[in-house]
Amino acid sequence: MKGEEMTGDLKLVEEPKRPLAMNPRKFALWLFMITVVMIFAALTSAYIVRQGEGNWTLFELPAELWITSGIILLSSVTMHWGYISAKKDELEKVKLAISITTLLGIAFLIGQFYVWNALVDQNVFFVGNPSGSFLYVLSGLHGLHLVSGVIFLIIVLISTLRYKVHSRNLNQIQMCATYWHFLDALWIYLFVFLLLNH
Repeated sequence: MKGEEMTGDLKLVEEPKRPLAMNPRKFALWLFMITVVMIFAALTSAYIVRQGEGNWTLFELPAELWITSGIILLSSVTMHWGYISAKKDELEKVKLAISITTLLGIAFLIGQFYVWNALVDQNVFFVGNPSGSFLYVLSGLHGLHLVSGVIFLIIVLISTLRYKVHSRNLNQIQMCATYWHFLDALWIYLFVFLLLNH
């Protein structure tokens, strides 16, 4: 009787579900990228609103923007190559890929100065008509974020030289690749936006 009572009292207890875990640094990176998206969404929205109010100077976008856009797209390819190589423990290829990506990032930043020089040649200045001001702010703010991306690449390169990046330790290069592809996608968005709305 007692055994029957005990089995009658037993209840199935569901095991608690394990919460989804994410590396705190990755979580912080995603939060940061979401913040950056919101900033640029606000700026491009303000651009459209201000353009609709009139007093908007029309000018040709510098041809150098096409070159810098090509450079940043190529840098995404080399970054991905570096990440795939790290997964295969091909560390020499990782070093080469990250080095090339870093150089392409620097080339992009130098190219942006040529873009600004071309704007000055068209009498488009930071202070003056809002159409020019917006272009300087959008490209300058993106350039500032790209500087942080280049610094991140250099940190990953140093880690690779110290054999801290490999198939069992991909966290750092994965975060770097995520951030770099994000910056590339953000630039392509800005470039297409400016082509359609300049």
